[in-house]
Amino acid sequence: MNRKELKDRTMKRIDNKTALDLLKTADLLDLGEQADNIRKDLHPEGRVTFVVDRNINYTNVCINKCTFCAFYREAGHPEAYVLSDDEVFGKIDETLALGGTQILIQGGLHPELGLDYYTGLLKAIKERYTINVHGFSPPEISYLARKHDLTVRETLLVLRHAGLDSIPGGGAEILSDRVREILSPKKIKSSEWLKVMEEAHRIGMRTTATMMFGSVETPEDIIAHLDALRSLQDRTGGFTAFIPWSFQPGNTELNRQAAAKKRNAKIHPATAVDYLKVLALSRIYLDNIRNVQASWVTQGLKLAQVALRFGANDFGSTMIEENVVRAAGVSYTVSKEDIVEAIKGAGFTAAQRDTYYRIIHFF
Repeated sequence: MNRKELKDRTMKRIDNKTALDLLKTADLLDLGEQADNIRKDLHPEGRVTFVVDRNINYTNVCINKCTFCAFYREAGHPEAYVLSDDEVFGKIDETLALGGTQILIQGGLHPELGLDYYTGLLKAIKERYTINVHGFSPPEISYLARKHDLTVRETLLVLRHAGLDSIPGGGAEILSDRVREILSPKKIKSSEWLKVMEEAHRIGMRTTATMMFGSVETPEDIIAHLDALRSLQDRTGGFTAFIPWSFQPGNTELNRQAAAKKRNAKIHPATAVDYLKVLALSRIYLDNIRNVQASWVTQGLKLAQVALRFGANDFGSTMIEENVVRAAGVSYTVSKEDIVEAIKGAGFTAAQRDTYYRIIHFF
């Protein structure tokens, strides 16, 4: 597909057949140029944003035991933990000292933690701090709803009343139940993930959306995932951003299964080219989601810089602390200053934002 054909086919909303063709056959640089042009149209001011925050994983105990996750531990494992309130407060203090405006708080599905734990933690945080709590992804919320015989909406309202401000897009992986049956058979299905997000949007909570690719999915699965997000955004408008990131196989059960050549565990690892192609296609396809984040956490600083010319307009978070990807053996560490320099080095103005993409200040 040449440059003129690509431009002609992406001037209007693309359908799934066109998107699949682009993903499979489009020239990388032509696809990137089109995505970059869309980014320019949406963000003509020429700036790239980021947020200063910290990931706080309150527990690593999880009953789901996803094959792609190297972070979880079973209850009773010597490395299993639940953070105390004081430990959480210490992490928030450090975040605020570094100019942070948000904490991303999420963890495993701990069989002994009920709704009282979550509401108590939220209330304790809000009593002490003025900070946005971006927390508890759809699997956690759905689990609490089932555990306490509540609807998803009721659970969300209880959590919001206690202090939850917004919801991260964790637990999406690929919104294909065929893929989820391989990666995370105990986790909620695609429809439940989408239901939690729709209910959150309906009560006025904003959320992000994510996609983890480069595991066992096909190109068709990637398009189905993007279609599900675009359709929901058409109905609610509640997603603030989309964050695609690539599966990191190190230390995971899925990687061990693939090494043992188990039939359902054949991994299709994403290369740097794959990452940029999926990112660019996402920017073209998701015409109703304003912001697309680069993933320095999985790609490193240099490729994240390149991503800014493949449709991304946001550098994500400084991520003062990150544990899940690190557990898989990938550990990129950057400071706020590193991010600012990377953004400027790519030819953009750097701006710190809050959770809702309001600018705090420029650099």
